[in-house]
Amino acid sequence: MLQEFKTFIAQGNVLDLAVGVVIGAAFGKITTSLVEDIINPILGLLIGGVDFTQLKIVLKEAVGKTPEVAVKYGNFIQVLIQFIIIAWVIFMIVKLANRLRISESLKK
Repeated sequence: MLQEFKTFIAQGNVLDLAVGVVIGAAFGKITTSLVEDIINPILGLLIGGVDFTQLKIVLKEAVGKTPEVAVKYGNFIQVLIQFIIIAWVIFMIVKLANRLRISESLKK
């Protein structure tokens, strides 16, 4: 069983997947920074100086050591923008890969 596992790990697909996961994690951090540090401040300024991270609906005020209960829809907007950017980039990569695959098949 150990030898089977070594063979499985050594296959190209597993290594490609591992590289993809690491690159994906790094890309996620870049996208988070892009949205939080560049896009949202610009959008906030354009719509009247709004800080998206502070947008919330307080359901129950903080009392003593009990924190407030709030719906933080500003954070949701940030995550939604991040998702749209990541989805767009993935779409463009798949589109490019398909185009390259079609051009390779036409050469044959």
